Amino acid sequence: GRRRREVAEEEVEETPQEKKLRLAKQYLEELRQLGESRPAPVPRGEAPGAERTLTHSHILLFLQVQSPDPARIRVLRGHHLPVTCLVISPDDRFIFSASKDGSLIKCKWEVDSGKRLCVVPGGKKGTEERHMGHASQVLCMAISSDGKYLATGDRNKLIMIWDAATCKRLHIFTGHRDAVSGLSFRKGTHQLYSASHDRCVKVWDVAENAYVETLFGHQDIITGLDSLSRECCVTAGGRDGTVRLWKIPEESQLVFSGHQGSIDCIQLINEEHMVSGADDGSLALWGLTKKKPLALARQAHGEQGTEGLQQPCWISAVAALRNSDLLATGSHSGSVKLWKCGEGFRKLEHLLDIPLVGFVNSLKFSAAGDFLVAGIGQEHRLGRWWRIKEAKNSICIIPLKKKTTASSPESPGSS
Repeated sequence: GRRRREVAEEEVEETPQEKKLRLAKQYLEELRQLGESRPAPVPRGEAPGAERTLTHSHILLFLQVQSPDPARIRVLRGHHLPVTCLVISPDDRFIFSASKDGSLIKCKWEVDSGKRLCVVPGGKKGTEERHMGHASQVLCMAISSDGKYLATGDRNKLIMIWDAATCKRLHIFTGHRDAVSGLSFRKGTHQLYSASHDRCVKVWDVAENAYVETLFGHQDIITGLDSLSRECCVTAGGRDGTVRLWKIPEESQLVFSGHQGSIDCIQLINEEHMVSGADDGSLALWGLTKKKPLALARQAHGEQGTEGLQQPCWISAVAALRNSDLLATGSHSGSVKLWKCGEGFRKLEHLLDIPLVGFVNSLKFSAAGDFLVAGIGQEHRLGRWWRIKEAKNSICIIPLKKKTTASSPESPGSS
């Protein structure tokens, strides 16, 4: 009876994501031993028809990543000022980018060729109605999961909605009282969440060009926002020191705290976990059921400055390959770092460094996980505290090599 109680307690503590990960590991071990392929086991609670073949690109990807050859990193030039944000189309064919440029606001790039397919020039302040582009710095952007709509937000409180295929402007949302700093489409819908330096989150229906509601709670500017399929979003609250999960239907929020500095970036890994970075140099891994970090890496990108006056390098960008254990972080330390979430999302382990000079203002993994895109600038996306003159304002496409984790029957020791 005591053993049954212990097993029951262990099952209660295990989250659904951890259970899927454990079953996946068990299945990969079976494949290694048997040397054959068959459908992956379906975790309890999923529909019987959900049975599918397990692919390494979705589970345990951190075991496969190798250090990329620097010579194979492609650099796309076109922005004259620092790149502030970027997104990748759902089919991994195109990259959309924006910057602090006054004359070159938004670009569309083809991933395979590196060609610039579309440029939307910006105008001067006050010309928004006569000019297609933004008239101030673009700070954030998001693309819908069907690739139809692109949203961009600027320092002038505006959100612009674009046709992603033609780069034609469709609508302008107004309502924020300060710079728009975060945008995210709810996966599978055209519902858009926006965050602002006015400390509130707004909900919009892009298909209907409609405002839905406003959520309040943060005590400082909101610096980042992300969402997935559930009707909720997560935000980074700058110097109020909190990360918040907003439950839209209930109009309620959960408050998480753990960083010591300004929380500047955030992203969901899956529906149960998220990662955030702060200007105190710390990287935090969170579970949505606990108000303190599950893991915290302090000074994740080292320190800068003369001896005795060292300061941690700010974490300026984070990215997660959805539903995997692979993370990426950016700073101005001279490299992008890759991490894995170990021990059932209770540990952060550094994998490797990818040399890149400049402020890494934005990071995104491709949906397939075969490349990582970084937006580089001579300055931080939110200010001009200092410049890295040798940096190039550009977009870097970093190929991610993968290893085969399963062994064949003929060579059990090979990888």
